[in-house]
Amino acid sequence: MSDDLCKLTAVEAVARLKKREISPLDLVEASARRIAEVEPAVNALPTLCLDRARDHAKRLMAGKDREAEGEAGWLGGLPVSIKDLTDVAGVRTTYGSPIFANHVPARSNPLVERIERKGGIVMGKSNTPEFGAGGSTFNEVFGRTRNPWNTSLTCGGSTGGGSVSVATGEVWLAHGSDHGGSLRRPGTYCSTVGIRPSPGRVTRGTSNNLWSPQSVQGPMARNVPDLALFLDTMAGFCPQDPMTFDAPAVSFSTAVANPVAPKRVAFSVDFGGRFELDHEIREICARMARRFEELGCIVEEISPDFGPVDNVFMALRSQQFVVDRELQIEQHRDKIKPDIIWNTELGLQQTTSRLAWAERGRAALFRRMVEFFQTYDLLVTPGAPTAAFDVNLRAPATIAGKKLENYMAGSTLNSAITVAGSPAVAVPCGFDQHGRPVGLQLVGRPRGEAALLQAAALYEKLVGLDRLLPIDPRPGTVPPSA
Repeated sequence: MSDDLCKLTAVEAVARLKKREISPLDLVEASARRIAEVEPAVNALPTLCLDRARDHAKRLMAGKDREAEGEAGWLGGLPVSIKDLTDVAGVRTTYGSPIFANHVPARSNPLVERIERKGGIVMGKSNTPEFGAGGSTFNEVFGRTRNPWNTSLTCGGSTGGGSVSVATGEVWLAHGSDHGGSLRRPGTYCSTVGIRPSPGRVTRGTSNNLWSPQSVQGPMARNVPDLALFLDTMAGFCPQDPMTFDAPAVSFSTAVANPVAPKRVAFSVDFGGRFELDHEIREICARMARRFEELGCIVEEISPDFGPVDNVFMALRSQQFVVDRELQIEQHRDKIKPDIIWNTELGLQQTTSRLAWAERGRAALFRRMVEFFQTYDLLVTPGAPTAAFDVNLRAPATIAGKKLENYMAGSTLNSAITVAGSPAVAVPCGFDQHGRPVGLQLVGRPRGEAALLQAAALYEKLVGLDRLLPIDPRPGTVPPSA
């Protein structure tokens, strides 16, 4: 029974909850058994709160905590995971840092409060790199999270634990966050779907960078309808986040249930030769992007002008690190990993003139993207420049045979879209010769999540890879570098 329940999609499980065919407690117990079964192989959910989850399920079954029933995004008692960067009241929340190894917050982040108000049951905290910095999920508190398609490989980062928790069927939906690709890269590496929403679509609540659009919160799932459901759960105005705005009048779930294909699709494999990709990734993504033609779309190979986006992104990212990490480094330098110290000190060394240049560059790129989307309805790119790499590495050793300058140097595909301010979703598109998942990144107009998710849903149905999940973790070896 538990295996059958874990194989349900989130949409199917919520429908059965609404019909009272299953109970929230049934799903909590099925989730708990599945977690016990697969966790030793993947380490996706190192902190569990099963008694708290059972208590929440029982309250829902008693008719309590159901004031949001009937609202868009109502989950009705569906188990979810919360990234360990985000506070859950009474549950150990470490941010992946030894500094906070024993931290237990008294109050949940406003987004967690919203998720629980809409009937989401928190099963545990998903693993993340230290303070979410990095494209591979490991930290000094909990160790490494492994890719279920091949446990010798990384699951990506920084929402790696969340991606693995849905890929393996531990939970039905996963919460995450994204700065330079943290919802998109784990989706690509684990054959799940993750969306970076437009800034302001989902509350960040307690962030010190409340006025920056760089980092956002968002959902991960096994398929696009489930993703739309969880985005409905999360979306909307929050008085604690000044960038948020009201949820749409028509829910994302309704939009996905009535999809309209984009008319004109732009595809760019490398933004006009801006960066390197492994040869096989390039071939697979170029071939699979053309499948939009089967939906009646016009597909053209063309790229927006991203300008000096790498330098713009690093200037803005480094400033955000100064806001978040400067005081912690002063007090706990010996407990913070070198990548974070380097990124923060890069920000401390840059001038106000450099920051002003970056802000002008961000504004100019946004204007160019608005103009680009007057012609094209969708931009399609590879989801990552490589397939998943050795779980023991913090970043791929090389891309197309070339060494990386720093831990973020291979992230332009994702970080450029962060700077542009557009929503983007990772969707699976196949596997390489070693059986590693490959994905596409679909990019939409600012605040155009409904049309973006419609395109993703149509593509997903065409390709059919979502039907491979959930999977049991598979051992394997690290393939040779491309």
